[in-house]
Amino acid sequence: MSRILIVEDEKKIARFLELELIHEGYEVDVAHDGRTGLDKALSWQPDLMILDLMLPELSGIEVCRRLRHESDLPIIMLTAKDDVSDKVMGLDMGADDYVTKPFAIEELLARIRVGLKKRRASAADSPSATLTAGLLRVDPASYTVTYGNTPVSLTKKEFDLLRYLMQHKGQAVTRDALLTDVWGYDYAGDTNVVDVYIRYLRHKIDEPFGIKTLHTIRAVGYMFSHE
Repeated sequence: MSRILIVEDEKKIARFLELELIHEGYEVDVAHDGRTGLDKALSWQPDLMILDLMLPELSGIEVCRRLRHESDLPIIMLTAKDDVSDKVMGLDMGADDYVTKPFAIEELLARIRVGLKKRRASAADSPSATLTAGLLRVDPASYTVTYGNTPVSLTKKEFDLLRYLMQHKGQAVTRDALLTDVWGYDYAGDTNVVDVYIRYLRHKIDEPFGIKTLHTIRAVGYMFSHE
């Protein structure tokens, strides 16, 4: 039975989610503030967290940031703000997905299933296999990237995107595939977020070291290639 932690300060919403998830067969725990939520995430060790953005004690963003130092727990962030900057900030801090309030419970349940499936698949793979391309080295076990002896600082989502592209080196990968496999759900909105993160990676890797690894495949998506 998968464990899900709900961190939501609106008690009616938290109770509604708790009952729905129990009905679906999940084991559920609830916290109503960020500090308690962080403590429960570390002690109870759930399989997935539903995390509200606006919380007392610690914000959802801060909970996410601190948790990422200790755990790769899948996080679905709930927000009442339909603002791209809030979503990007949440993703940068390590959230795997987000749902904007009000939401349909069926959609949230579908995203939970995807998040749990992705976690199981990740656990089944070999997470410690180091990826290399020339002097570029990506170590999934320690979540570190280096070029030669120079460390490269990436956010979690940048790291996940780079790792995925390197795992498919030499293959043209569509934006839809990147959104589904890296962001962890079937994204129905603007695929521009992929282009934004590709720019981030080029700025941190290709440009500083004078290399070209991230190639645009017109009308398709992107490909990692290093000669």
